[in-house]
Amino acid sequence: MDLMEKLEILTDAAKYDVACTSSGVDRPAQKGKLGSAVKAGICHSFAADGRCVSLLKVLMSNDCAFDCAYCVNRHTADCRRASFTPRELCTLTMEFYRRNYIEGLFLSSAVVKNPDYTCELMLSAVKMLREDCGFWGYVHVKAIPGANPRLTEELGLYADRMSVNIELPSGASLKRLAPQKSKEKILAPMGQIRDGIAQNAKELVKYRAAPRFVPAGQSTQMIIGATPEHDVQILRLTEGLYKKYALKRVFFSAYMPVVEDRALPALSSPPPLLREHRLYQADWLLRFYGFTAGEILDDANPDFNPLLDPKCNWAVNHMELFPVEVNRAPYEMLLRVPGIGVKSAQRIRAARRTARLDFDALKKLGVVLKRARFFIVCMGKSASPLPTDDPAVIAGAICERSPIQRQKIDAPEQMSLFAPLKEDGVKCLTGQI
Repeated sequence: MDLMEKLEILTDAAKYDVACTSSGVDRPAQKGKLGSAVKAGICHSFAADGRCVSLLKVLMSNDCAFDCAYCVNRHTADCRRASFTPRELCTLTMEFYRRNYIEGLFLSSAVVKNPDYTCELMLSAVKMLREDCGFWGYVHVKAIPGANPRLTEELGLYADRMSVNIELPSGASLKRLAPQKSKEKILAPMGQIRDGIAQNAKELVKYRAAPRFVPAGQSTQMIIGATPEHDVQILRLTEGLYKKYALKRVFFSAYMPVVEDRALPALSSPPPLLREHRLYQADWLLRFYGFTAGEILDDANPDFNPLLDPKCNWAVNHMELFPVEVNRAPYEMLLRVPGIGVKSAQRIRAARRTARLDFDALKKLGVVLKRARFFIVCMGKSASPLPTDDPAVIAGAICERSPIQRQKIDAPEQMSLFAPLKEDGVKCLTGQI
């Protein structure tokens, strides 16, 4: 099997990891034209300064020893198997980089033989890339649950970011669908990486030459829709992971039925893209808007409202707190107004120090008045077109069918950052409120 065949197999096997979004563009160079694009393995992520960067997203191997029911690479699956040697992976990464296809590497792997052997393979590849090839670009590496902590520690010294996929939202689901994995084995390396990052920060203060351990932090991913957990359970777990393990990001992956199994949704079931979208919106509220999981969902309302985003849903259920006076409301309350985001709340806070704000001023500051007008007043005046504060009436007024709900799902496919416009001409960007 030549290197290009391996690349096609192992990039295709990596596409279900949503920590990056695949471009799906394959455009060879042409005479008289500048540049080219390669479909296999090119994905996109975002740098701390907001730049969109291209990464080579690939598995070290898809020859898995585990038999997780939901995984396309499970041991009993009938699929083509391939594995890179460390030298082959370094060659691919450097050649892609020299052609300006990528700026970094996103490396994961199936469990080959056992966790230690897999981690040693990945460590050899990343170490070779850094030391022998002199590659100093961005590297994201998946830690392998169950591997020796010393291997995980050494891997973290060569990677910019590490992640441990928590896979499923509960220990019971893991036991049923992935019996060779356990909650304890998954959380152990997450705790080790957290402690290593904290210790490294202290060492860097004392010693400038101290090696950097996972400087870009760690993340994780959950599969949504393969198991029966409610949204409230997933959101509570997400909040707990942020608090306990200081994660940079929790990613959610709508389960795409690619494996037939009695314990899984039928192959004809559409992936729960709207549910994934709502979780990303709620995740945004947890990280940037000061919400807690218990405020967004509770046992009485365990699932998201399909017609309202989580912030709007919270607001219409707490109309006793509205309307708020924009010129006097605390910053924390401004963040809870639908239509006011973090940047617009900061602009309001700065602008009202020198002037009294009206609705025209709010519009210039970036406030979405189409939603915000039901929840705010300016100098005692309201712009709400409704003479009522009835939650049901307001919910009906601001309710919009999500772009995902309007999409006709023809077949499971990975969502792409640069996907073509759908028939209604709308692209959905997750995480926007």
